[in-house]
Amino acid sequence: MLRNLDLTALRSFAAVADSGGVTRAAGFLNLTQSAVSMQIKRLEESLGVQLLNRAGRGVALTAAGEQMLGYARRLLQTNDEAVARLTGDAFEGEVTIGVPSDIVYPAIPKVLKRFHAEYPRIRVTLISSYTRRLKALFARGDCDLILTTENSIGPEGETLIELPLIWIGAPGGQAWRQRPLPLAFEYSSIFRSGVQEALDRAGIDWIMAVESDSTRSIEASVSADLAVDVLVEGAEPKYLERIQHGGALPDLARTQINLYTPAAAGSGVTALAADLIRQTYRALKA
Repeated sequence: MLRNLDLTALRSFAAVADSGGVTRAAGFLNLTQSAVSMQIKRLEESLGVQLLNRAGRGVALTAAGEQMLGYARRLLQTNDEAVARLTGDAFEGEVTIGVPSDIVYPAIPKVLKRFHAEYPRIRVTLISSYTRRLKALFARGDCDLILTTENSIGPEGETLIELPLIWIGAPGGQAWRQRPLPLAFEYSSIFRSGVQEALDRAGIDWIMAVESDSTRSIEASVSADLAVDVLVEGAEPKYLERIQHGGALPDLARTQINLYTPAAAGSGVTALAADLIRQTYRALKA
């Protein structure tokens, strides 16, 4: 006899897998922890397999859980698309997304293109700013969801990917060879102090050659080979390039790209946008 999967339980399972824990998943789904745990337990019992390894402090997917997650995401996506298109409940409206300017590429254009193709009646407003301001806008409700670059994560956040910081300069540029090293940073750059400390530890003299509150001004200065900058790996624009310094510059820290969504955003326009962002970053990791 064929058995039917419970979509509500699948949604809880996917939320736990994406967020890394029952507590955080419960917040995203606006459910209690016990409700989420019970739904996953019923799903495991209906399948006769263990999906989560609960040993230790957190939860991890078993081999069966990893296999089930792919099916769960496809089933939920089909369900949500059918509901949205037939009822219009989640097929129109607007959503405001905040993204730091230095990680708009490469993910966000892909998100916006797919979002428009699948939900053309939803208006998307993109706010590009620095992490501290975006978190303030999110706290006030001026952004429905935000991406951040951070070394840690706060409430209502989930880490999508962790990437290294890299030195960037003009194509074929020589500014990175100069001493003191000329740096170009925005005033509000979250990476600025860490980079300076790394140079100090390496015994490399530096000067702040270019400062601005504009990302484009910094990029123009770096592309003119007046200074060097630091970006998240993969986010460098085509007119700049990663500096192959051969150890002449210190290795830099890694940073988390975090997604913040309201605890009650279990469905609707914000949830649709958040799911597309998650899918895009999962593809980047693949």
